[in-house]
Amino acid sequence: MPNSLCDETGSLAAFAIWFRQVTPYINAFRGKTFVLAFGGKAIAGPLAKTLAYDVNLLASLGIRLILVHGARPQIEEALREKGLESRFHRGYRITDAAALDCALDAIGSVYLEIEGMLSQGLPNTPMAGSRIRVVGGNFITARPLGVLDGVDLYYSGVVRKVDSEGLQAQLSLGNIVMLSCQGSSPTGEIFNLQMEEVAEAVAIALDADKLVYLTDCQGVLDANGVLLDELTADAAQDLLDAAWLTNDLKRSLPSAVRASQQGVARVHIIGYDQDGALLQELFSREGIGTVISREPLEHLRDARADDIGALIALIEPLEADGTIVHRPREVLEREIERFSLIEHDSMIAGCAALYDYGDGWAELACLVVHPAHRQWGYGERLVRRVEAKARAAGVRRIFVLTTRAVHWFIERGFSLEGIESLPDRKRQMYNLQRNSKALVKQL
Repeated sequence: MPNSLCDETGSLAAFAIWFRQVTPYINAFRGKTFVLAFGGKAIAGPLAKTLAYDVNLLASLGIRLILVHGARPQIEEALREKGLESRFHRGYRITDAAALDCALDAIGSVYLEIEGMLSQGLPNTPMAGSRIRVVGGNFITARPLGVLDGVDLYYSGVVRKVDSEGLQAQLSLGNIVMLSCQGSSPTGEIFNLQMEEVAEAVAIALDADKLVYLTDCQGVLDANGVLLDELTADAAQDLLDAAWLTNDLKRSLPSAVRASQQGVARVHIIGYDQDGALLQELFSREGIGTVISREPLEHLRDARADDIGALIALIEPLEADGTIVHRPREVLEREIERFSLIEHDSMIAGCAALYDYGDGWAELACLVVHPAHRQWGYGERLVRRVEAKARAAGVRRIFVLTTRAVHWFIERGFSLEGIESLPDRKRQMYNLQRNSKALVKQL
C-alpha cells in the first residue's frame, strides 16, 4: 500500500475516533444556551473569519447562541481620528458626548462586520448551505454609572435590565441573537457599556448553560505562567487582584466569578488568537482554557441504573484488549450498585466496583479511568473510595486481580500474593488462562 494511502487511511481512522468522542458533547449541548463574548480585538484579528465558522457550527448543532461583542480598539481608533483623548476611571471609559459619537460609530461598524461574516455561504467554505439568522434589538436596558470618586463618567453605563423573555423568544425561533456593548435607558439615552458586564448580565438572566469569554490570554494563569484549567468561583475570586492578569482578564474574570456564583453552570475563558480554541474547549475532555464553576467539576458518587450506557462505553475498550474481564450488560444491570463512579464536568471519567466475599474479604474490580483523565489521580481516588466503603462494611482485607497494573497497586499499599491466599469462592472462579496476579491489602 502506498505511503500516501496509508497516511490517508490513518487520518480517516483518527477522524472517525475523534467524531465518536465528541458525540456525547453534541447530544449534551443540543438545545442548551451559550453566551459567547468577545472583544473588538478578536474581530480585528486574523482568525475572525474562522470564529464565524465555529459559531455557525455551534448553531448547526442546535445550540442556542447569544453573541456579545465589544469594540475597544475600534473606539480607540475613532477617537484618534478625531483627535480626542481616551480617558478612563476605575476601568470604565469616560464617555462624554464626543466620545459617545465615536463609540456608537465603532460599535455599529463592528456589528455589521460580524453580521457580514455570519452571512457567508460560499460553496467552498464551512458555511456552505448555512441559513443563519442573526437578530439584534433593544434587549438591554442601561443606566448611567454617574459620578465615581468625583469623576463624571457621562454616558458610560451599566446594565439595568435584560429582556430575557424577548431573548428566549428569538432563541426559540432558532435565531442567533447578537448584542453589542451599548444599551438604552427608559429616557431614550444611549450608554456605552462594558462587553464583559453585558455578557455576564445576559447569562445570569437566561440561566445560561455556558458563558464563554474569548480573551487575550489562553486562560487564567498562576504566578508561574502555568494554565489553571479548572477553578471554582471562590478560587477564581482569590485571583482577582493578581498582578499578572492581562487587561482582558482583569475585566472578564470578575464577571466570570459573579456569573458562576449566580447560577451560570460553566464559565469558560479561552484565547481568541488560537484557531479552533472555541471548539477545542467545548468538545474535548481536557479543554484548552480555564473553566470556572461554582462547585468542583470532579464528583465521586455511587452508580445508578441510568449510568449503564456510559459505563459500558467506558469499559469496552479495556474489555476488547483483554485488560479487564468482559461484563455483559445484564451483569452490569444486576451489579450496578457495586460500582462507584467519578464524574468530570458531568461526564463519567472512571469507575471501580466492590465485591464482598464475606469473612472480612472483598474484591476491588473493574477499576477503569478514561485515558484523557489518567494523569489527574482519578484511579487513586476511586481506590480510596472503594476502600472506605469496604471498611464501613467490616472488610479487613481487600484484593485485586490484574494482568497489567501490578506495580501501580504495589505503589498504593497492595502486596503481591499467591492465588492460594484468596477466598475459596474466588479461587474456584479463578481464570487460569488469564493468569492474573493477585494483590492483597490489609485495611
